[in-house]
Amino acid sequence: MISGRRERSAAASRYAPCLRCMSCREEYEVTDAGTCKECYEEASETEEELKREIEDLKTKVAFLKLASPIEHHRSCFTDLVLQASDDHCSALRAHKAVLISKSPVFRAMLENEMEESRSGTIKISDVSYDVLRSFVHYLYTAEISLDEQLAYELLILAEKYQVKHLKAFCEKFMTSKVTNDNAVSSFAFAHRHNAKQLLEAALSLITDNMDTLTERDEYKELVETDPRLVVEIYEAYLAKQINTASSSRDTP
Repeated sequence: MISGRRERSAAASRYAPCLRCMSCREEYEVTDAGTCKECYEEASETEEELKREIEDLKTKVAFLKLASPIEHHRSCFTDLVLQASDDHCSALRAHKAVLISKSPVFRAMLENEMEESRSGTIKISDVSYDVLRSFVHYLYTAEISLDEQLAYELLILAEKYQVKHLKAFCEKFMTSKVTNDNAVSSFAFAHRHNAKQLLEAALSLITDNMDTLTERDEYKELVETDPRLVVEIYEAYLAKQINTASSSRDTP
């Protein structure tokens, strides 16, 4: 009888369908439920790693929300004071760890024996309290609501403290707002602050409308204050004219 059961079991094994792992396509046992043992263990380890990473991120976000002086308007164990140039009565409190993590300039200030590190106060010159508050809020939350003036001032501040993602965000916003009315000033601003995307958008608009823009007061002022930029505009304009003429000749 035992021999008969063994024969039936062997026969069933011979006629059982070939089962392959959904991940690595290797054959697996019927009891392995859709995947081989190795892939199942690997997937389980990956899932656990992802869970740990998610929990770490949740912890960091919770800490920043709890500690942010922008959100709660209290010291919350802050260890720095940021002072705007226009308001000596009000100051923004912040955490050294946050500023160091977001700006290499702040890192250099606070990790070396500079005055700011010793005094615990950083004076931000040529910026209003409201702009500084928006800047610090972005460092904590990576969120900002822009208008054209704020984008202009925050881009300068972001460049000064090398907060690249904020500078790029402001530049993108300003690029979307380039018009005939501000193309010349945007071009000059982009030159001063190494904003390539904004510069290209403004220059393209200027060279497309040379007849009208060269009569504007801001263009005449640029001729007086920075003639090298005027030369660059004319070089771009002539290059565009040559390319247009060449394309016309090549068109059958």
